[in-house]
Amino acid sequence: MERNPQTADGCQQLLRQTIVPFAERAAFHDEEASFPFENLEDLKRIGYPAWTVPRQFGGLELPLRTWLSFQEMIAQADGATALSIGWHVGIASQLNVNDTWPKPVLDRVYQDIVDSGALLNAAATEPETGSPTRGGKPTTKAIKTADGWLINGRKSFTSMAPALDYILVTATLPDGEVGQFLLHHSDPGIRIDETWNTISMRATASHDLYLEQVELPADRLVERITLGPKKPAGWLLHIPACYLGIAQAAQDFAVSFASTYSPNSLNGPIKDLPNVQMKLGENEASLLQARYFLYGVAQKWDEATADQRQQMQPELGAVKLKAVNAALDIVDRAMRVVGAESLFKKHPLQRYYRDVRAGLHNPPMDDSTLLMLAANVLRTRTDGER
Repeated sequence: MERNPQTADGCQQLLRQTIVPFAERAAFHDEEASFPFENLEDLKRIGYPAWTVPRQFGGLELPLRTWLSFQEMIAQADGATALSIGWHVGIASQLNVNDTWPKPVLDRVYQDIVDSGALLNAAATEPETGSPTRGGKPTTKAIKTADGWLINGRKSFTSMAPALDYILVTATLPDGEVGQFLLHHSDPGIRIDETWNTISMRATASHDLYLEQVELPADRLVERITLGPKKPAGWLLHIPACYLGIAQAAQDFAVSFASTYSPNSLNGPIKDLPNVQMKLGENEASLLQARYFLYGVAQKWDEATADQRQQMQPELGAVKLKAVNAALDIVDRAMRVVGAESLFKKHPLQRYYRDVRAGLHNPPMDDSTLLMLAANVLRTRTDGER
């Protein structure tokens, strides 16, 4: 099988072949709350972790709009796998953007991703502080030592925890600022506590991460960061792309069910019923609308300058808000088409229903987005009246 094809069409074809078994494995991993290591190995085999790495480091540097469509494809097969790998491909796409990392460290990480499919994710959330987007300061502490740093703390919601090679960890520095540190899974003092036992996205293995006297060299402090609202990050659109993929899978199931289920009270399948057609039609309209919004904003991001991107936070937040809530409605209508059969574990609809609920708790939160949009329009109106 070809690794790292050089065209978007080649990538799409290769990925489509690769993800076929994901759908077959999804029910097992959901039931067992186990991590789909085999899915990640399949993605590594085709070089997927490096597809968003910049070309100067040996990757394909796929544009945002393109790789979001691939994330949606993966989610149609298995939402948990898509959400998990989405954090990696998103972060990998922009590690070099801020130009803060020590160059040898950045080169080493990118080379590892390209050569071996090494995986990374950030661990910023803590039980005591909640979402870092709310501005809480990490209780994880970094102490300066003669040779570097000593890290102690606990992180939660660390997706892909058992499969990660690299972990980006935020910690409060002695001067009160917040730093981001690069950890490798082999660093002594890293411990995973398998706490992830939820009703949705059960296979993301988003366990707690304990850091106990983790010693790091000085160059592992890769960035000093500002708390509170984050800079616009187009790569976070992998979140709505994932949930739209799940919604599409639900719609496909409902269409297939409606086309084949024929109760003896009817002369044909339920697809001929106007009320069923209405629900399927509403779903198609919602999918079209959400996709135009998602991929339109993604293309705008791809074509924007750095300064223009700094003005796109309202659009990015609105995409996540609208797409995730559309996905919730689409799955709900699909279940109404299928009826009580949708509640049985033998059908994937009940998993789709549970998994899309997780989107409400991925950043940015709906309330934050709505307040930001309101503030933006009120500021614009006020400025225009002056």
